[in-house]
Amino acid sequence: MASRRKGRILAFQALYCWETTHVPADELAAFLWLESGKKAALNESVASFSRLLIAGTIENIRAIDDMIKKHLQHWDISRVGRVDLAILRISVYTLMFQPEIAPSIVIDEAIGIAKEFGTDESFRFINGVLDSIRRTLQEPPQ
Repeated sequence: MASRRKGRILAFQALYCWETTHVPADELAAFLWLESGKKAALNESVASFSRLLIAGTIENIRAIDDMIKKHLQHWDISRVGRVDLAILRISVYTLMFQPEIAPSIVIDEAIGIAKEFGTDESFRFINGVLDSIRRTLQEPPQ
């Protein structure tokens, strides 16, 4: 598994932890919530990329959640499953604030993580929301 993929999974897990247990962001970035064996085996490039996603997502959570809310059709953000929400948040952060990463890669990675960690329908839901956000972000300003 590529280090970026591992970093995204780690960031998704951290944001899930943050949402459900309200662990402080600095503890998330130090990976204190990880089992000691997994923490010891953590590659520094994976950890750095993950920290960037975690910090950027938490710092911009209002803008990210607002963007997600705008693209939920007949659905309230409070009804989105915690796993799906964590995946959406790191992906929307990347789409909004890391333009050097191709949107197709962001969406493909989100779908892969959703297939691995979400429900049977998660990947379709996440794909639809992220694709809608991608189209909005790529529209020329009016």
